[in-house]
Amino acid sequence: MAKANNVFFLETLEWFDSTGQTLVQRLPEHGSGEIKWGAQLIARESQAGVFFYNGKAIHVFGPGRHTLKTGNIPLLNKIMAVPWGLTSPLRAEVYFVNLKVFPNLKWGTRDPVAFKDSELGLIRLRAFGMFNLRIIQPLLFINALLGTLGTLNTEVIEDYLGKVIVSRLNDYMGENLDTIINLPGQYTEWSEGLQRQLEKDFSRFGLALTNLYINSITPPPEVQKAIDDRSKMGLFEDMTKLMQIKAASALEKAAENPGAAGEGAGMSMGFMMPAMFSQFMQPSQASSPAGQTCPDCSRSVPGDAGFCPYCGHQIVVVDQCGTCGKNLSANARFCPKCGTEARTAAQPRFCPTCGTENLSNANFCNACGDKLSLPD
Repeated sequence: MAKANNVFFLETLEWFDSTGQTLVQRLPEHGSGEIKWGAQLIARESQAGVFFYNGKAIHVFGPGRHTLKTGNIPLLNKIMAVPWGLTSPLRAEVYFVNLKVFPNLKWGTRDPVAFKDSELGLIRLRAFGMFNLRIIQPLLFINALLGTLGTLNTEVIEDYLGKVIVSRLNDYMGENLDTIINLPGQYTEWSEGLQRQLEKDFSRFGLALTNLYINSITPPPEVQKAIDDRSKMGLFEDMTKLMQIKAASALEKAAENPGAAGEGAGMSMGFMMPAMFSQFMQPSQASSPAGQTCPDCSRSVPGDAGFCPYCGHQIVVVDQCGTCGKNLSANARFCPKCGTEARTAAQPRFCPTCGTENLSNANFCNACGDKLSLPD
């Protein structure tokens, strides 16, 4: 609300912002005025008063009460203005500039912007955020943006400045972003870098960008779905390794407590531990050799596996089928591919002390540790 009160032909000029969103207010709002000599201008702490006289800026007043001097002398100005239809040609205006910080102004991409992602290819992105604004050079702001308008609010300027921010964001992404997969966690760093890049754009209008925030940078739904699918694949690989670690942990506990599972079983599991750990520490493969079935838990395991990843059963390949070349495990009786009897390819060795069946190339019994006799 602007006021110009006449008290004995003199004016008191002041302005109160009732909306909180007005940047500049001119008094009078429409046209120019006959501000008289001795008029009082009152500016608040968050305001600046810019005095224009005969079309030129005379002075920028800070907070306080100030006396204005014009050629419009009380009582005489009407007599002197007779040749101009009782309207004085000595025109004057006062612009009240709001110097407070205007927070929570929005910016965002109206249309998606193109970005060449190093992993996903050419995609379109949307970005949204907010910024805080402040006028630091009142006269420059009036001359650069306001002109002869009577008032200006944040709604008018927000749209233009938002487009400037989006334009600079496009350049910033091209210089600093490799793939959007690495984007989370960089919003704060990006906000600060983008704010520094925008300082020159805002300062040429007498404005300061006090804060800039990036709320989100999002790809279209189809690209987001591809990223989600990729995350799920990584999750399944981690779950496979987790199952292998759990199986190895169970075997380790059994080896440390032979009384629970039998002394021979504990010793055997202890021998199996290094191979188990070497297996799950290997990188996950997209595909594995032809599989086989674990003789203990009957689950499908890779063809080159030495131990079952689910129950830990030893399935080390000791030979190949003489007919088709299929890998054979120590406990195989027949070739799982062609059905040829496998005993001729890999004869097990029985312990002469306890009778336990061992691998054909074993030198000591896995159950009692006794030395095995040479095969017949």
